[in-house]
Amino acid sequence: MALFKRSKPPEGVNLPQSSSRLALKFFLELVQVVAISLAIIIPVRYFLVQPFYVKGASMEPNFFDHEYLIIDELSLRFSKPQRGEIIVFHYPNDPKNYFIKRVVGLPGETVEVADGQVKIYNDKYPNGIVLDEQGYLDDVYTAQTRRETLKANEYFVLGDNRAASLDSRYFGPISEKVIVGKVWVRGWPLDRWKVFASPGYNL
Repeated sequence: MALFKRSKPPEGVNLPQSSSRLALKFFLELVQVVAISLAIIIPVRYFLVQPFYVKGASMEPNFFDHEYLIIDELSLRFSKPQRGEIIVFHYPNDPKNYFIKRVVGLPGETVEVADGQVKIYNDKYPNGIVLDEQGYLDDVYTAQTRRETLKANEYFVLGDNRAASLDSRYFGPISEKVIVGKVWVRGWPLDRWKVFASPGYNL
């Protein structure tokens, strides 16, 4: 009886694989791709940026209902919120809800809302100075009367639409620990796409 030795396949040629082996290989590659994707997406999603959408009219005319925003969480690890920046935070009276407002008063300052204006008292202006908001608001009238001296970790925040905003005039200053991040990009609608930066006050 003659014996035949199986010859090796030519270089660069693979022997056909069974359908079960191909399916297993595909599954393992899929798992690998998913694992790598999650390793990248999860840290970005939970530690760097988060998506939010605007609900309500408290930030008009600068932000409208259902606009889609990207929130920068990372920069808060290296710098404090600045006056004029827009932040997202947990509503102090119901932490499950998120609010979007503009930073007006910084830690250690005294903020006074009276006669339709916002006045800031700090080391540079011990007698107070009226906050100039013309960079992002036109002829805004800030109703209510309130005076708050902020602690070392507190911020005074206001909505841009002062006539329709639940903000620090009503619930008081917010603690730094409830701040989620700063508004970085408006991604939707596309015709209002914008990257946001601090207005750069000199107070």
